[in-house]
Amino acid sequence: MPATDLSLLIDAALEAGKIATRYSGSEAQRWDKPDGAGPVTEADLAVNAMLEQRLPSARPGYGWLSEETEDNADRLSRDRVFIIDPIDGTRSFAEGSRTWAHSLAVAENGVVTAAVIYLPLRDLLFAAAHDQGATLNGEPVRVSQTNDVQKADILAAKPNLDTRHWRSGQVPEFKRSYRPSLAYRMALVAQGRFDAMLTLRPSWEWDIAAGDLILREAGGVCSDRMCSPLRFNNAHPRLNGVVGAGPDLHPLLCAQLDPAGTGIDA
Repeated sequence: MPATDLSLLIDAALEAGKIATRYSGSEAQRWDKPDGAGPVTEADLAVNAMLEQRLPSARPGYGWLSEETEDNADRLSRDRVFIIDPIDGTRSFAEGSRTWAHSLAVAENGVVTAAVIYLPLRDLLFAAAHDQGATLNGEPVRVSQTNDVQKADILAAKPNLDTRHWRSGQVPEFKRSYRPSLAYRMALVAQGRFDAMLTLRPSWEWDIAAGDLILREAGGVCSDRMCSPLRFNNAHPRLNGVVGAGPDLHPLLCAQLDPAGTGIDA
């Protein structure tokens, strides 16, 4: 990883925040994507246009994968690729909420090496680079050391509590919390404010690439719902869910997940 990749992502994320906050959330023009793929606003497209011009220009040898750019196979031949969600939490943005984020990452040979999650309206900038630790607004962050599932505070949407996801149909009695941005959920676990996060449905790479590195560099473990390591820049850029937690809690959660539950919407 070039030493300047992280600073490049930080500068781009800060510029993305300036662009997105020029729009007034619920008043921003909005469209629904085909096939139930969710909403997109003029702010998403404006941020994406800036990032798609700025980042590949700075790293012409890198591939490009973004939620708001039509995908093509060119990125699969590149060792390094940008993985971008211009606005993670578009529904929240369109509702006028403060809880949405810019999620920017670089992956090298399938492994994320630099990452930023920036929430401009909350003044929170999470960042990480390979073997350099994770930070929030420049200060180091670490995952919690909770090692009891029943005492854990876990970020998860309600469908994750469907009994079909869990062995013997028994859902662990953890405390459930929720935040609308998946990237932000991962960052909050890295910060230690929550003990774990999980989403048990197929998840797009751009939603989770930055959070994967930030959580791991904060001392946590991040995997898919089968508890296998996450690999990025796949031909179909969707992964089999996400489980992120501290090093003691992660295997305990994995032991209670039912592999046969894969594919249930959560």
